Amino acid sequence: MKISKSLASTTLLSGVMFLTACSTFASPTTDVNVNKQTATHTVEFQQIRNATIKLGYENTTFLVDPMLAPKNAYPGFADTVNSETRYPMVDLPLSVEDVLKADAIILTHLHADHWDPAARNIVPHNMTIFTQDAADAVIVRKDGFTDVRVLTEQGIVFKETRIHKTIGQHGTNAMYQVPALAQSLGRTMGMVFQRPNYQTVYVAGDTIWNKQVENALTRYKPDVVILNTGYAKLTTFDDSIIMGKDDLYRAYQFAPDAKIIGIHMDTVNHATLTKAELRRFIEEKHLDKQRVLVPNDGQRYKF
Repeated sequence: MKISKSLASTTLLSGVMFLTACSTFASPTTDVNVNKQTATHTVEFQQIRNATIKLGYENTTFLVDPMLAPKNAYPGFADTVNSETRYPMVDLPLSVEDVLKADAIILTHLHADHWDPAARNIVPHNMTIFTQDAADAVIVRKDGFTDVRVLTEQGIVFKETRIHKTIGQHGTNAMYQVPALAQSLGRTMGMVFQRPNYQTVYVAGDTIWNKQVENALTRYKPDVVILNTGYAKLTTFDDSIIMGKDDLYRAYQFAPDAKIIGIHMDTVNHATLTKAELRRFIEEKHLDKQRVLVPNDGQRYKF
């Protein structure tokens, strides 16, 4: 499969463009339930670009799935729709230096739009990095990183925040019946962040909606749910390899007390749902816009 070569691209960068922009803080109205009443401290969320986000717990900041290259650095993913379009389709909303102000990095998987050659070259080798399994950890260590840890479903505590691995599925059952495609799509994870007196945050990662997502929502009862809703598509299947607008609606109904955030849009060639389209969908469905959020790149929320 050509896609596997594209996802593992080792394109060398001649430099990284720094583009700074101001980030707007937004404080959505807090819904009242038991979990939210006990949260006395604030979780800070920032959308960087695509699946790259930051979560802040007091003096601890987690950077998830850094893709750090400048606009148009890489050819589009082969065997996906719009493969003629280079990515990232937009620049970072702030400097790489500011993006990297974090205490640890979490890699849901190693596809190039979540851990790109630029990140592998720029991230300091002593940065704490969490991976989904030992196999990914071996690959990251081979790039020279010295503090690589593996997340578990039981959870690992880092600076007072417990992080649980959740299971994702990066495509449909039919896709995984094709051996070469199953290898290219690979394994992926989400994670749940828990800390006393803070709201619980579930980052689903690159996954379709399935029973494992429902199990995570039921088990952890997160206050904040972050979904990759770009509806990314291959050329050989009609279905998406990640969630889309209908899945955001499912989450809205399945977790009625949670805030739902849609990300992973407007950045890679095969993501077919845009932020503008998702916002129109939210309007059409008359969803509570205090609960359903579609952040711009660089935008921050406090929960």
